[in-house]
Amino acid sequence: MSSILLGNRDLIRSINRSILLNAIKTQGEVSRAALAHLTGLSPATVTAITGQLIQEGLVFEKATGDSTGGRPPIMLALNPRGGFVIGIKLMEGHAIGALTDLNAAILAKDTIDLADKQVETSVEMLSILINRLVQSSGVRKKQLLGVGIGLAGVVDFTHGIVRQNPFFGWRNIPLGDLLETRLRVPVFIDNDVNTLTLSEKWINRSQPEDNFIVITVGRGIGMGIIINGQIYRGKAGGAGELGHTIVDANGPLCDCGRHGCLESLVSDRALVAQARQVVGPDIADLDEVIRLATAGQAEAVGVLARAGVLLGRQIANLVNVFDPKLIIISGEGTRMGEAFFAAVRTAFHDCVMPGLAEDTEIRVNSWGDDIWALGAASLVIAEIFKSPIQKEERLDQARK
Repeated sequence: MSSILLGNRDLIRSINRSILLNAIKTQGEVSRAALAHLTGLSPATVTAITGQLIQEGLVFEKATGDSTGGRPPIMLALNPRGGFVIGIKLMEGHAIGALTDLNAAILAKDTIDLADKQVETSVEMLSILINRLVQSSGVRKKQLLGVGIGLAGVVDFTHGIVRQNPFFGWRNIPLGDLLETRLRVPVFIDNDVNTLTLSEKWINRSQPEDNFIVITVGRGIGMGIIINGQIYRGKAGGAGELGHTIVDANGPLCDCGRHGCLESLVSDRALVAQARQVVGPDIADLDEVIRLATAGQAEAVGVLARAGVLLGRQIANLVNVFDPKLIIISGEGTRMGEAFFAAVRTAFHDCVMPGLAEDTEIRVNSWGDDIWALGAASLVIAEIFKSPIQKEERLDQARK
């Protein structure tokens, strides 16, 4: 970044604003004096900027705090109704959307079917879904701070471009610009697992870690990476394709065209195919495999256990490379039960470097449809609290 920008008064003020807004969000309730102490900013700067945040509706004054002598301090808190965001998970055949406040409380949710896989159809249906969410929530359109959209594949977050999507067959589609032109509100798009990972950072207040990985198991195998508090996307949005790491070069054909990808052995469809071979050809779906395994059917248990071993080994490899504090497993596959997760844990401990496992937690998160829409909403929430330096860097990259 140029020295002109670094010395710019407006930029410095924006940085201070971001620092204070994040401090208020983190603290929950905090006095102006405490903000000055926490941030190192002068009392005058704190008073001026918090006054602006109050005028904008992002912050409000609450009941007075405890006094240590003299007049009790007035507490400041984030105003969850200071703005609203929409998050949408775009899937093959339909889209799930939710409108939330700044605390990610859902005010309205809806689903819309897609008639085909054409870009124009998707833009039209997404626009209809967004307008329905605004109308049903009672929120005014001008209160909408932005729309976040998560979808599978390689997504260039910086430029708002879907580089590759396996379900729609899209390549290099400027979905962000197409929707912004239609909606006239900021639109952010990202890989759906990245959005889920961001929700763990920005929405889940009990998640304090700055170095963690989210792995999703379901129709595909995805991964989101947080390093030093920041999402890692790679040079063009392709980071995290864990499902397409090769675990058996002689394995089954994957949708990507190669043989033996993790996804071709551990995804829902792969497990059903394996069960039909060893349990019986009449296996209907993964839920039936899980029911049989839970009842103790040996072949069904074996299908899930073998998949668990493969995933556990890959988690060990990730810990050996990244040394994260936390691994979160999410997605539809979290319902696979003890046969699967016991094998995951055993394989992980067998393969991880000595000394790295002790301080690494593997957590299985509960899953539901809403979590994907909330994840997409977190794209917008993250932008609201992002440092202006990071925003400027993103703009610089988008101009290239």
